[in-house]
Amino acid sequence: MKDFRKMDEMEMAINLKAIRLAWVYGILFLLIWIGHDWIKSGLFNGIAFILMSSQLAVYWAVQLFLKWKLGKDEK
Repeated sequence: MKDFRKMDEMEMAINLKAIRLAWVYGILFLLIWIGHDWIKSGLFNGIAFILMSSQLAVYWAVQLFLKWKLGKDEK
């Protein structure tokens, strides 16, 4: 099995930017899908809404936790 090497700062920055853009694309895609279904058929797409809202909830929860944890280590 091939050994993994640690990423340098540039590779980490590129990966982080790609992950952020992919996440924003997913959120926007789901939002447009929900809006399209609402306008076109008058029906609410619950599965897409649950997926979109759970993505946002996980993002905010992890962000709050990491800020709390990193802030706690500075003291």
